[in-house]
Amino acid sequence: MTDQVQLEIPLILPDIPDADDACVARLTANLSARPGIEKAHVVPAEGDKPARLCIHYDADTLSLSRIRDIARAAGAAIAERYGHALWPVSGIGHQRKARTVSEQLRAIPGVLESDANASGLVRVEFDREQVSEDEIVDALSQLGVRRDKRANSPSKDVHAGHDHGAGAHDEKAGHRHDGGHDHDHSHGGFLGPNTELIFALACGALLALGFAIDKLVAAAPAWLPTAFYIGAYGFGGFFTVREAIDNLRLRKFEIDTLMLVAAAGAAALGAFAEGALLLFLFSLGHALEHYAMGRAKRAIEALADLAPRTALVRRPDGATEEISVDDLKLGDTVIVKPDERLAADGFVIRGTSAVNQAPVTGESIPVDKQPVADETAARANPDRVDAASRVFAGTINGSGLIEIEVTRLSSESTLAKVVKMVSEAETQKSPTQRFTDRFERFFVPAVLALAFVLLFAWVVVDEPFRDSFYRSMAVLVAASPCALAIATPSAVLSGVARAARGGVLIKGGAPLELLGSLDAIAIDKTGTLTKGEPRIQQIVPAPGVDKQDLMAVAVAVESLSDHPLAQAIARDGREQLGDYPVPKAESLKSLTGRGVSAVLGEDEVLIGKPGMFGSAGISPLSPAMAEAVERLHEAGHTSMVVRQGDRDLGAIGLLDTPREGARAALEKLRAIGIHRMIMISGDHQRAADAIAREVGLEEAWGDLLPEDKVEAIKKLRAEARVAMVGDGVNDAPAMASATVGIAMGAAGSDVALETADVALMADDLAHLPFAVGLSRGTRSIIRQNVFVSLGVVAILVPATIFGLGIGPAVAMHEGSTLLVVFNALRLLAWRQA
Repeated sequence: MTDQVQLEIPLILPDIPDADDACVARLTANLSARPGIEKAHVVPAEGDKPARLCIHYDADTLSLSRIRDIARAAGAAIAERYGHALWPVSGIGHQRKARTVSEQLRAIPGVLESDANASGLVRVEFDREQVSEDEIVDALSQLGVRRDKRANSPSKDVHAGHDHGAGAHDEKAGHRHDGGHDHDHSHGGFLGPNTELIFALACGALLALGFAIDKLVAAAPAWLPTAFYIGAYGFGGFFTVREAIDNLRLRKFEIDTLMLVAAAGAAALGAFAEGALLLFLFSLGHALEHYAMGRAKRAIEALADLAPRTALVRRPDGATEEISVDDLKLGDTVIVKPDERLAADGFVIRGTSAVNQAPVTGESIPVDKQPVADETAARANPDRVDAASRVFAGTINGSGLIEIEVTRLSSESTLAKVVKMVSEAETQKSPTQRFTDRFERFFVPAVLALAFVLLFAWVVVDEPFRDSFYRSMAVLVAASPCALAIATPSAVLSGVARAARGGVLIKGGAPLELLGSLDAIAIDKTGTLTKGEPRIQQIVPAPGVDKQDLMAVAVAVESLSDHPLAQAIARDGREQLGDYPVPKAESLKSLTGRGVSAVLGEDEVLIGKPGMFGSAGISPLSPAMAEAVERLHEAGHTSMVVRQGDRDLGAIGLLDTPREGARAALEKLRAIGIHRMIMISGDHQRAADAIAREVGLEEAWGDLLPEDKVEAIKKLRAEARVAMVGDGVNDAPAMASATVGIAMGAAGSDVALETADVALMADDLAHLPFAVGLSRGTRSIIRQNVFVSLGVVAILVPATIFGLGIGPAVAMHEGSTLLVVFNALRLLAWRQA
């Protein structure tokens, strides 16, 4: 006999709640191959429930307890074997070095995946049976990259927005992250983080002195200008030699090696001044590139500094004590004085104030906060605390003194997760960056072949070998794709940083670029276009049923559910019942997308959409009830039918109301080029049409179950690039099927933060035009940068072939690199029109 059991994934693989994690796939494959187990698969997260592991097994062969033991043992073995690490590092100053580090780590046996970026993060997944963490760190050291350990890391042990899914990995399980940010310059030396820039300027000064003596001081000995040029070689080539040696050791021919060869060739030909000029321009360009990229990086690191380092805690005996935020514990009471930043996530228990949530959610107007009505209920389920009482670390208190109860540790706060996710987003390549990487793999060998052929131009053209060698070096310099390598990463880094400052979390270059290319947007109705707070409009008891009896049964059952419609019925029903007694229901079961069932006394109670009745073995509605439902439909109401045992008790009509700013937000989206917008809803078509008309939409698709929403998104995606906007919880499957999944109100939902490609931290649709507009601006800048990068190469290569010197070629080459970086930095100041 085949039976099945569902186990929560966090219990099997500690702190890996995301079903997309590679370790989850390994677990299902491992279990499916075991005798007595037919198959194992993942049931996606639903509502507040995490993703679950479903195991189908032969109950005659294996007992339920044995299945649980097998699953836990398999999970422990996998967690012990496979490690995930996210490290802040120093020594990666530019994108070419980051790519080299990634390639070299992937070449290590046992390293399954690695990514590095120029802002100082390295992410690795590895098999402990083949390679240890220390061996990987040693490999990084050999590449000149040093792992940083920072005690004040804003967030540790968090996965998000990458191929391993989202979640935390505890060190015991082998999923270890050491968070933090590398504030050191990659070429920091004895003169501090600006050592490279100082060396470049020293090179320029010696070059200028040598040139001045050579041209202006006729009586100076001939060796004196040359001595200054050689000094310029030393300062200008210091860091370049280090890079070139590292590359040659790895058998890579990069631009650093190329510049040294060209400078050495110029010296061999007696053109010391030209060689020194080449090194000066190259080293100055690199130093300024690092400085510019550092600005974008610091914009992201500034997020980590929003939360204060200490908190004023009230002890149970009434005494107060100032402690480090790292020492805060769940349940601590933190006192927040006027105009201070909040130290932790939690809920207000005393005092009222207006809190500026812009640092986390991007909301421009402070939000009024008040104490929770029931501290015990809030403590039991902090994720369901009303927004009027919930607060976040890093936000700014207004004029009132408030006291909050801590619900999350400092490393698990919403702000900490945002900082970690934004940092990880830097490693996610955009489609354009993947294209340029592929292009470079073919372009560089072609340029080397061309330079080699030009070395023998003297055989065909009547010129000395010296001139052919000089031309070949000039072509190599001109064709180096430095600007192309940094064109996209610089724009992505700046765009992600600007979005985070505006309360929008974009998880990498791909979502950022795809968001700017959208043709259509599908928007879920409930909680997105509407307030998500439906109210009871009509109550229609069945013949012979008392209205209060109907509502008492409905309130008893719906009080057990956290669905918005259920909460509305429970809330409004209690108001209407007053002191009328409400029976106790139990054994609630969710019938996904249709309704719920529960047990009341000895009867089963069903509450759900009219379509639930008459299908799946449930008897149809009585004629009187069907007629009542039809009347509610014609009025545009959402209908919920209540049945106890075999008797229909009645129907309840509810209606949601549109958000005040929904129409304005949709008009802004049209203005920036999104011409097709569709509202999708599980409500019946008439109710959907009514809301659509109010917010100014022409298309509304109603009567959609969760699986129908997935099919609707797939249909739209076959026609155009489409985004799905929802709450990131119930809409997660549909969002995963879209080109880009966008979750709204993510600051209050861990699930939304983890599942969405783009998370609007505030529960406000007005941030959507900002996100789309910024993405379109980023996409435009990426295109500009790629055009400039390739355009300069297209001009310089033929120009150098026909005689342009190395000096002008280097000046244009480095100028284009700086141009694309500073062009990308404009995104940090982007404003919505």
